[in-house]
Amino acid sequence: MTAVLGPEHAALARGRRRRTLQRRGALAALAAVVLVLFAVALMVGDTFYTPSEVIRTVLGQTVPGASFTVGELRLPRASAGVLAGAAFGLAGVTFQTMLRNPLAAPDVIGISSGASAAAVIGIVLLGLDQAATSVVAIAGALLTAGVITLLAYRDGVVGTRLVLIGIGVAAMLDSVVSYVLLHAASWDVQTAMRWLTGSLNGATWEQTAPLALALLVAAPALASQERPLRLLQLGDEAAAGLGVRVGRTRVVVILAAVLLIAFATAAAGPIAFVAFLAGPIASRLVRGGGSLLLPAALVGAALVLAADLIGQFGFGNRYPVGVITGVLGAPYLVLLLVRTNRAGGSL
Repeated sequence: MTAVLGPEHAALARGRRRRTLQRRGALAALAAVVLVLFAVALMVGDTFYTPSEVIRTVLGQTVPGASFTVGELRLPRASAGVLAGAAFGLAGVTFQTMLRNPLAAPDVIGISSGASAAAVIGIVLLGLDQAATSVVAIAGALLTAGVITLLAYRDGVVGTRLVLIGIGVAAMLDSVVSYVLLHAASWDVQTAMRWLTGSLNGATWEQTAPLALALLVAAPALASQERPLRLLQLGDEAAAGLGVRVGRTRVVVILAAVLLIAFATAAAGPIAFVAFLAGPIASRLVRGGGSLLLPAALVGAALVLAADLIGQFGFGNRYPVGVITGVLGAPYLVLLLVRTNRAGGSL
């Protein structure tokens, strides 16, 4: 018996080691890409600063010109990009995994629309300042997530039902935004557009710090539910049979993911399709099983940083980061719908 099973066990062990090494290599490569993009975001602009000048500025030394440009403008912007991208990536892959549906991303099912609608109403109708608008946007995202979940709940939350209800709620919220903007003053429209496209322009530490705190709270919560979350892909009954407390897991996961979306949208606006793209890209880069939470967070950060650099320097005019990610994400959404239709599946 031992002679028969020995080679099989050895082959399995070699396969596990190979997959582990591949995963670690992919994670290291993703982390390196994020680090390089972050460094480039600090160095390039109207004035180029060398890596030495950037490092000295980040370490708190006074460098003529760089101390203000890098320390007060570029560093908060790049940090907001990393944190917002990571938050969108984490939340997106969480919803897609839990609901077993690649369309179940927060920006597709209306949660980001809730934050945007609340922010636009706060800016145009209530005349709120930046801090108050952020609070209203967070409340709007949480309220929208609660409404969608309640409407979709019937003997559990089914991915297809939640996606369809979420798309309908998003359409209604988008109509509200359009109506409000039609009656808004021109200066209010310009401010509100940040909440409709997603932008890192004017990012400050005051906006970034709450998002960092939200990540510190929500990311460990999601990590603690990593195994139950993967088992939910087998279905609620199968997961419960394997010891998963399905109701508790869903509550923790949804709250953590919505918290990330709410604070990321409050900091940078609803950057389109990052939550939608991060999970699928991560699953293709990091093969061999395992959690997609960290890979999706890294992919999300890389997408936002790269899109922001392209928007700033890739064209004659400068475009918000949400415009670039929208251009990248829309074709993938169409491709996904076409592939689903050809396979005879449904949403």
